[in-house]
Amino acid sequence: MIVCGPTAVGKTDYGIQLAEEYKTEIISADSRQCFRELNIGVARPSAEQLKKIHHYFINTHSIHEEVNAKIFEEYALNAVHTIFQKNETAVMVGGTGLYIKAFAEGLDAIPEVREDIRKEINELYLLNGYDWLYTELKNRDPVFFAKGEIKNPQRMLRALEVKLSTGTSILNFHSKQKAKRKFNIKFRLLQLSREELYKNINNRVDVMIENGLLKEAEVLYPYKHLNSLQTVGYKELFEYFDGNYSLEKAVDQIKKNSRHYAKRQMTWFRKNLENIKQEY
Repeated sequence: MIVCGPTAVGKTDYGIQLAEEYKTEIISADSRQCFRELNIGVARPSAEQLKKIHHYFINTHSIHEEVNAKIFEEYALNAVHTIFQKNETAVMVGGTGLYIKAFAEGLDAIPEVREDIRKEINELYLLNGYDWLYTELKNRDPVFFAKGEIKNPQRMLRALEVKLSTGTSILNFHSKQKAKRKFNIKFRLLQLSREELYKNINNRVDVMIENGLLKEAEVLYPYKHLNSLQTVGYKELFEYFDGNYSLEKAVDQIKKNSRHYAKRQMTWFRKNLENIKQEY
């Protein structure tokens, strides 16, 4: 059973309720909660929640490691196999649509990216910013530019490094034929009204700041060039540390970018996932 939806919609609590009901475990489908160094800024489940229900793919990788949809697919298939040794039902919870799609439908293997290309791209992005990345991707990979997540720097960096390493758009590695899984999958797409969702997002950001997000981001600042940190909640505070934003503006930008991200998530789920059971 896959619980999906936008950020701040209530996936974590809903997923834990399901896991308790079915006496099973949870596989996280969040591309950021897997990183050990990230906590407050990625809204990781609380220590109490993690103690109550065992979670897979949380606190499993370092920000210095490569994590992508193919890696997640392999990890999640192994995790669900482990769960099925003990239970007939497994719960997956997350908002990273490509990871969920990879698990449900499969991805073709993507050739290894050349490290020199990855390093050069990250350095150029750090120096020139989003506008450079936008233009470079538009010129180099029109396929991804037309159909991919062109407002998500992490996805854009990944697409560019794959294109430059392989000569092929990352989208061409997505399986044309859906993988046949040996288990049934049911989707539950959680939704709220726009007003309620945006209120949740704004409140969550305020709580994150109160709980120490600024200090967490400060510790991570030396690694701001990493793909894993090109993400809402950290990149805005890096701009504050660089002197480009006031703290007030940085917080406002986190809220604004989180709202935009939630909107993109809902658009993606509606477009890409079939047979979704919507829960209100």
